[in-house]
Amino acid sequence: MAQVTVTIDGKAYRMACEEGQEDHLTDLAERFDRYVGHLKSQFGEIGDLRITVMAGIMIMDELSETSRRIAALETEVASLKTNSDGVLENQRQNEQVVVSALGELAMRLEGLTAKLNGRAPAAVN
Repeated sequence: MAQVTVTIDGKAYRMACEEGQEDHLTDLAERFDRYVGHLKSQFGEIGDLRITVMAGIMIMDELSETSRRIAALETEVASLKTNSDGVLENQRQNEQVVVSALGELAMRLEGLTAKLNGRAPAAVN
């Protein structure tokens, strides 16, 4: 297991993580430190624990909003997929109607051509 030292609000914390996740953990800590620094600049020294809790709540609020947006987008994608499946089915049905109509038209044209040429029309199988 790898270890990395991160700094939050000027204090170093040694943390363990999976091999290869060191940069990710460092990035997360830097992002969290920005929240803490932002709150400290707004409220001053109100206690490390309070600042940390406030930063955690801000992050959870953003996570909640992101989860809500993802759920709405997933619903929209499912709806679009359902609608496109319906459109594709209608398109297939329309294509079948057109193919059938073209087949009938071709048979009629063959019959007319045969009559015009003085022959009996070809038998339909």
